[in-house]
Amino acid sequence: MSTAILTGPPVAGAPLEGDLRSLGFDVRVAEDAAGVETALAAVPAGERVALVDPRFVGHAHSLRLALTDPRFPAAAVPGALAVQPGARAALVRAVSTAVSAAVSTAAAPSARTAAGAAAGAARTAARGPAGLPDRVAAALEEDGRAPAVHRPELGVLVAAVPADGAERAEAERAVAAVDDERVRLRSAVKPRDGFFTTFFVSPYSRHIARWCARRGLTPNQVTTASLLTALIAAACAATGTRGGFVAAGALLIASFVLDCTDGQLARYALKYSKLGAWLDATFDRAKEYAYYAGLALGAARGGDDVWALALGAMVLQTCRHVVDFSFNEADRHEREAGGEHTGEREGEPAAGSANPAAALSGRLDRVGWTVWARRMIVLPIGERWALIAVLTALTTPRTTFVVLLAGCAFAACYTTAGRVLRSLSRKGVRTDGAARALAELADSGPLAEGVARAAAFRRRGGRPSGFAAPALALLGSAALVAAALWAPVGPWLPAAALGYAALSGLAVARPLKGALDWLVPPLFRAAEYTTVLALAARSDAEGALPAAFGLVAAVAYHHYDTVYRIRGGTGAPPRLLVRAIGGHEGRAVAVTAAAALWAAGQGFTIALTALAGALALTVITESVRFWVSSHAPAVHDETGEPA
Repeated sequence: MSTAILTGPPVAGAPLEGDLRSLGFDVRVAEDAAGVETALAAVPAGERVALVDPRFVGHAHSLRLALTDPRFPAAAVPGALAVQPGARAALVRAVSTAVSAAVSTAAAPSARTAAGAAAGAARTAARGPAGLPDRVAAALEEDGRAPAVHRPELGVLVAAVPADGAERAEAERAVAAVDDERVRLRSAVKPRDGFFTTFFVSPYSRHIARWCARRGLTPNQVTTASLLTALIAAACAATGTRGGFVAAGALLIASFVLDCTDGQLARYALKYSKLGAWLDATFDRAKEYAYYAGLALGAARGGDDVWALALGAMVLQTCRHVVDFSFNEADRHEREAGGEHTGEREGEPAAGSANPAAALSGRLDRVGWTVWARRMIVLPIGERWALIAVLTALTTPRTTFVVLLAGCAFAACYTTAGRVLRSLSRKGVRTDGAARALAELADSGPLAEGVARAAAFRRRGGRPSGFAAPALALLGSAALVAAALWAPVGPWLPAAALGYAALSGLAVARPLKGALDWLVPPLFRAAEYTTVLALAARSDAEGALPAAFGLVAAVAYHHYDTVYRIRGGTGAPPRLLVRAIGGHEGRAVAVTAAAALWAAGQGFTIALTALAGALALTVITESVRFWVSSHAPAVHDETGEPA
């Protein structure tokens, strides 16, 4: 239970107390400033507490946004403030500061005489603690030790503290003129989303979200239902029959509708959680890649081996995401350092960086149809899953994968080229936060770390040396992939992997602050994944490609987990874990060594399976431990960026 303290006697006939109780608050009334401090001290330390001006007039959803959102330690709208238990000490300080300031302000004008001082004190007592929530919020914002006070965007919603009867009547008319339930339902949908999601899913999925909220269902339950639906779809595809393929396509669309619904339910009911963050971060990829596996199994039943195409689709899609994450993480840190409050969106340049490519992109985003065309070109999750579902139902798994690979390859080239142009036209050097995020995304293991430490030219704080880092990463990646594709099976393979480890260590020897250094993590991912794919495709061992699929899926899980931890501000997984699983270069050495040692027979398949199992067990165990811990962040994607 949460507690709301009315900072004065309630207004007769006002719905405020009922609104607060409907939001789950136990309402207490304080008669004066001392009463507020006493009531606050009586609230158990583990509860959320809100201060609400009894004169408040506004929509219930305005109060909901300010008082119940679990993502923010402190939040406020005019006349109302709420803090999480972790910010209680800051709230107590702010209340004390605000009460003292109010008494001093009231007494000062009348301090010339004893009678005037008494009159000022009497006025303060008569007025009581009215206006206290707004003064406390201001005191919190001025307190350098307090958490930031979130102020939600209200739009057409009303939140006001009228000073007299006329203002109150006007505020009540403004409340009556706006249907806050309609606003709440509309705001459950992301402001920026793909064409398919916006026009073919969200118009009805938001109503499903409301239906779920009214029946007490949680976003995590809907997320789990989406996962189960996708797994059933994969099982239907694995039957290899036309009926199974049709059912799989229909169920995949149903899974996507539920996938949209869970986020809309979280926004509608403000039910965000750490566990929900973890589920949301991982289940989308699990669903899509499990469906790829189901298609490959179904094709095999019909005599068509498409495991290489399925693995290729997973590799390409994961690398696309790493490009997105790497570029945006580097850019986000720069915006935070120099572009706050500029109105920039994710992926746009920081303030002061004259960027023609970004300027053109911004202009295109303001030209009607080009907005939707550009969002569809990048093949976001809605368009991609709709394409997969239709092709599954009407064609063959091979056709599905070929079209998917072509579409994703075009989208990858389009987005990456645009980001390279933006980066080249950028002025200035990336921040230390960007360099740290890119280094964590690089996922370097002991071999690369050793080379980086030994590199003589590594000097902390020095200016990045042009394009050295991405050039070294590209050279090492190209050499490794070329060896995996064409080198004779034997000692040449692990030798090439060791060369790759050396070059990757040199690439990260200096802080990644160059204009194109965000390309380093995607190049490492492409090298590692493609090497596994190429070696499995070349192998004569039965089952090598399915085993490679499992290995890449386990490693990709680790990389997605790393991304969402960084997004949550907690940093990458522990270095001990990264070293234990070898880093990207260590795994490349292990896989090439296995290919060289067990070229014939089933040894290579067994090695890949064992490595996949060990990695999956290690990274998933540590990931679950982290995401259910008290330190895990609540990471929720509200940008509308395609996935």
